[in-house]
Amino acid sequence: MRVVIQRVSHASVTIDGACKSSIKEGFLILLGIEEADAREDADWLCKKIANLRVFDDENGVMNKSILDTNGEILVVSQFTLMASTKKGNRPSYIRAARHETAVPLYDYFCNELSIALGKQVGTGTFGADMKVELLNNGPVTICMDTKNKE
Repeated sequence: MRVVIQRVSHASVTIDGACKSSIKEGFLILLGIEEADAREDADWLCKKIANLRVFDDENGVMNKSILDTNGEILVVSQFTLMASTKKGNRPSYIRAARHETAVPLYDYFCNELSIALGKQVGTGTFGADMKVELLNNGPVTICMDTKNKE
């Protein structure tokens, strides 16, 4: 699994002109799932995300987690995070998980993250044409990959 985590002042996802989900301060998470991913990948990411200390404390130092700030999370599925650009100029998405693998893992990830956060996370709709708006705060953007834990 790959995620791009953006600390935001606000974010929303719109589908067919209607707002599906919106959040105030917190994280917009773009989630890519590959065929080899499993629940263990989602569990590791959820724990890391919930405890990631990238919010300012009273001294202006990034020392607080989203749990400490009572922030919100919006998770958007994004198979293009699994793009391979090794050959040519047209990305290959061969590593991206098929629907029957990706949808249950996406749902599991969102559910486990909701449990860790103590409130429901916002979501897009898997496979939909989504318009995502955000105001990146910082900017703070962090990438994680469960196959390359750095």
